[in-house]
Amino acid sequence: MGGIDNKKTYDSIDDILDREHSALIVWDVQRMLVDRIFNKDEFIDKLNTAITAARRADVPVFFTKITPLPNRYESRTRLSGVRRWDMSKIPKDAFELFIAPEKNDVVLNKNTASIFIGTNFEMMVRNAGIESLVFTGIATEIGVESSARDALNRGFFPVVVREAVSSADKEAHVRSLSNMQNMFNVISIDELLKIWR
Repeated sequence: MGGIDNKKTYDSIDDILDREHSALIVWDVQRMLVDRIFNKDEFIDKLNTAITAARRADVPVFFTKITPLPNRYESRTRLSGVRRWDMSKIPKDAFELFIAPEKNDVVLNKNTASIFIGTNFEMMVRNAGIESLVFTGIATEIGVESSARDALNRGFFPVVVREAVSSADKEAHVRSLSNMQNMFNVISIDELLKIWR
């Protein structure tokens, strides 16, 4: 750990991922998305590994869930573009989490591709002294990247676990990882395990 102008800085990934000020985010791991990704078995294995490591290290785990707004209250831009779902044709279990949260995990219902918009997430993590946000989940190039960028802009330390994020679009997933590693830490599951053990 170092310092600049009387502000503490983190000089290594070990400092950034100190369990005392870290949280794990499991982004939108819902059935309808898991069933579409290009590497389902590997992704679920690595994601479960990351979640288990967080729980053993007493690192808080936050699950997010896409929770559509009723059409009347949804933005025109989302209705025109991203959200062209006929809700009557989507099975009820499509929005269920593929991995079950445990008692101490937090589940955040959210309506956008940022964990910070329309939720109490930022207040919760700031109240808990959490500075480092470790991102996993689906989709790499949508909610994971936009939330990680938003975290950086708000003064948090975003970290993305390479094997524990995925997408239905492999090329977009790879591009997104490449973009993100130019701005903040993109690490392997092995690096995460080494630190959280």
